[in-house]
Amino acid sequence: MDIAIGKTMKLLILRSTDPYLNLAIEEYLFLNTKEPVFMLWQNAASVIIGKNQNAYAEIDREYADAHGIRIARRITGGGAVYHDLGNVNYSYISPDESGQTIDFKSFSEPLLRALAALSIPATLSGRNDIEIDGKKISGNAQHRVGTRLLHHGTLLFDADTEVMGRVLRPNREKLQTRAIRSVGARVCNLRASYLPDWTKDQFLDYLAHFIEKEYAAERIEPPEKEEIRVLAQRNASSEWLFPERDLLSEYTQGIQKRYPFGTVEILLSMRNDRIEKIAISGDFFGCRSVRELEELLTDVRLCRVREQLSRCCASDFIFGMQNEELIALLAGNGLASESP
Repeated sequence: MDIAIGKTMKLLILRSTDPYLNLAIEEYLFLNTKEPVFMLWQNAASVIIGKNQNAYAEIDREYADAHGIRIARRITGGGAVYHDLGNVNYSYISPDESGQTIDFKSFSEPLLRALAALSIPATLSGRNDIEIDGKKISGNAQHRVGTRLLHHGTLLFDADTEVMGRVLRPNREKLQTRAIRSVGARVCNLRASYLPDWTKDQFLDYLAHFIEKEYAAERIEPPEKEEIRVLAQRNASSEWLFPERDLLSEYTQGIQKRYPFGTVEILLSMRNDRIEKIAISGDFFGCRSVRELEELLTDVRLCRVREQLSRCCASDFIFGMQNEELIALLAGNGLASESP
């Protein structure tokens, strides 16, 4: 798939290493540009969590605070990732009228081609990872609004995998499914394995020149807009990073299950047989906000859950999940009973 068909691709290389600013620039371009943009960028030490994740469950906050590792939340789903100056991050912002909801295969192709040109045998694996011989070098995520699509990811060049393994707290069932004991055992750096004589700047320049050549991309400078400043302030705010729904003390029951499409965790506060509050989190993807699904199930009697879910498609909110799977997950905690 040529992500620049009929359009002139723009190439943007960010010099900022501030995760809040970089994510703000990316979001602004996603919401406001009509032409395809390929963006290369780096963050100083930080953990970037998916939009649906519970930050308290994903990160060792004490370790992060002690080592000056910032926490940021992106607008795409998926799992938490560690960034430092050994990472090269990339974003595709592109018009896409294919009608696909989540499509990692097509939008991973340019990166795979760039690596193949260096004789690096990377392949797309699982739902959203790029791997070499079973070792992860890249995790990807997507977000769509109308016919605009954002595809972005990390690329491990020379990242500190020891720090990565300390600050991230992945779901234990996820590690067991992959038969590994830790984050560090599952990843590898390109420099150590394939490009020992390269610097990070040489690798970043290579990717930039590859995109320029393959897509006739034109370099642009970062936009300077008040909207970007506002988004960066939001990205750094406690309300955005640690919303009230993450506070476990507000809920009395919890359910969690790992699926091929990701982990789904549901927290509930009940009043008699009625769902008073519900929070849904996890490393899943979705095209609609999971907050809409929470609103749909709030103030609903347990015996009416199936009826309420008949009004929507769970996969719109949790990509890959069918309504019956969500009902079964609730039923596993004695919640979603049939009509009386």
